[in-house]
Amino acid sequence: MSRRSIHSLRAMKERGERFAMVTVYDYYSARIAEEVGFPAVLVGDSLGTVVLGYDSTVPVTLDEILHHVKPVVRATKRMIVVGDMPFGSYQASPDDAVRNAVRLMQEGGATAVKLEGGAAVAPTVERLVSSGIPVMGHLGLTPQSVHQLGGHRVQGKTVEDAQRILDDARALEAAGCFAVVLELVPATLAEEISTALRIPTIGIGAGPGADAEIQVWHDILGLIDDFLPRHAERFARLAPQIRHGLENYLTAVRRGEFPTAAQTTDYRPTMSEVLASIVDEIEAGAVEES
Repeated sequence: MSRRSIHSLRAMKERGERFAMVTVYDYYSARIAEEVGFPAVLVGDSLGTVVLGYDSTVPVTLDEILHHVKPVVRATKRMIVVGDMPFGSYQASPDDAVRNAVRLMQEGGATAVKLEGGAAVAPTVERLVSSGIPVMGHLGLTPQSVHQLGGHRVQGKTVEDAQRILDDARALEAAGCFAVVLELVPATLAEEISTALRIPTIGIGAGPGADAEIQVWHDILGLIDDFLPRHAERFARLAPQIRHGLENYLTAVRRGEFPTAAQTTDYRPTMSEVLASIVDEIEAGAVEES
């Protein structure tokens, strides 16, 4: 069984078939995502904030992305696995970008890579694609540039900014991107870009006009119950259930109610082990008497 081709996503757009993606960061989450039927997943640098406890995605390193890409790839057989190119892994030069993207694919097993930026990174995208590396683009709010953008704000609200993002999207398509993420852009702009491009657009905080949607695992499953981005929805509320389960376990151990005989194995020697022990004792006695 082989993995989906990146071209299957474009075929879905051509058929008018919307699809969803989700971020995953570990083996069992990836297994569940594949069982559910996601065509593709992203090992995103969002792991910096939801897994590693950083304040932003900026501190995430390539080695940290690799560490999480590997189990996701091992867990799956069919899904496209996209590995994020973290901050600093592609900005210096196209040579750096190729070298680091090769690591994500060769060491990590990723199907494709994702990087942020528009026309300015188009030459890098061209270089990656010409090297046989599939590339997903990312426009709008680009979290790696959050300090430059002045925070997590909607992008493309003015006519000039909207035109720039549209031009960037066209530049990424021309450079060879097989898809582009549109994060925190007005719904009308996302719809306009989706109509203008032949490759699929994947929205997050971009309204229903994109060809697909991507959300963060922890947000949609309610694993973080004290914050929810405006663009997300809790499709489950796992944090209270996890907390309740852990409280029950802690209480049971404190009260001596767990483990019980049902979770315990007593050692009972087999008959052959008993006989072997008797023979050993007899032989030892015979040696001592001699």
